[in-house]
Amino acid sequence: MSIHNEMRFPWVERLLRFDTTSEKSNLDLIDDVAAYLGQMNIDVSLTYNRERTKANLFATIPNNNGDINNGIVLSGHTDVVPTTGQAWTVDPYDATYRDGRIYGRGACDMKGFLGVVLEEVTAMTQARLSVPLHLSLSFDEEVGCAGIPHLLADLARRGINPRGCIVGEPTSMRMVLSHKSIHTFRCQVRGRAAHSSLQTQGVNAIEYAAQIVERLRLLAQRYRTEGPFDHRFEVPYLTAQTGRMNGGIAVNTVPDECSLEFEFRNLPTINPETIRREITDFVESNISAEMVRLAPEAGAQVELIASSPALETSPTEFIVELVRELLSDKREERVGYGTEAGLFQAAGIPTVVCGPGDINRAHKADEYVEVSDLVACKQFLRSLVESLQWKEDPG
Repeated sequence: MSIHNEMRFPWVERLLRFDTTSEKSNLDLIDDVAAYLGQMNIDVSLTYNRERTKANLFATIPNNNGDINNGIVLSGHTDVVPTTGQAWTVDPYDATYRDGRIYGRGACDMKGFLGVVLEEVTAMTQARLSVPLHLSLSFDEEVGCAGIPHLLADLARRGINPRGCIVGEPTSMRMVLSHKSIHTFRCQVRGRAAHSSLQTQGVNAIEYAAQIVERLRLLAQRYRTEGPFDHRFEVPYLTAQTGRMNGGIAVNTVPDECSLEFEFRNLPTINPETIRREITDFVESNISAEMVRLAPEAGAQVELIASSPALETSPTEFIVELVRELLSDKREERVGYGTEAGLFQAAGIPTVVCGPGDINRAHKADEYVEVSDLVACKQFLRSLVESLQWKEDPG
């Protein structure tokens, strides 16, 4: 059946109208999806955050014999980044069709994929599947992949072991087999306040924090010039940067507090613990130790905010061979951004990343996804279901 003239995507529209910014609850969206799946007698399992204000959803369409183990997971996150400070020309929490695109927060990252998947559920239930199809919708991916570990732990407890997973992050429907890991930290620097005319009585927290920023810059510079390198990535080396810094109350006061947030993104071949240890050793031995000598209440402390592992999937895995067969573009790519795919892989589920949309449009004002990409995704999912159909024994 041709789908090239099916230019509207009701479930994409429906998902875009939920404001699921990471700081807010996603339960309205999850309840809506759960009710929809329940109408088709699809079993749904929810896992929650500690406050029970957010939930992951995992649903299974059994195979032709009613089995729910093994199978393929289609996974995406429900949360989106804020629109604060962005100059949108359309309502970010609606679906606006214009010039062959759908605009809205999350259209690209990644409600476009989830919407197309949900639109294909009816066809999935009507197919005579040889293996189950699982749907995974997570929370808090945008703030450190904090939600998906709850879902994966629940699958382990229930003894559900999928054979493979497709994470539908925006890749323009090309298959990604590898991405870097991401590690985000907060450093709190405590000094001693004083009037700026009496600087010797104070310990300037901002100045010591600035030394940490400079050390991170030098670390990034070292990897940029010395490697190791993997030129299959657009940025072929480890990167590190400070993204936020805050401190001080007045120009004539020696600041006693300064906080900064930084990250590093390492290649899959680099042990992130080595980098973390280098940073924390510098802070403890060079910064905090000197500050304590000047004022016993002073010092600096680094804490890990979020961490998501790298992805490195073997080209010989079943899920890779399956997806490769179904895509017209056979290229196997590597990307610098992180996804939940590394966590699926760490849980023993071979995973690829493949979905509609261009990552360069994600997180920006007037975020959009090309309708042609959604059409390609729909065709891919239909081909996937067809490839998983039960084959009659000719004998």
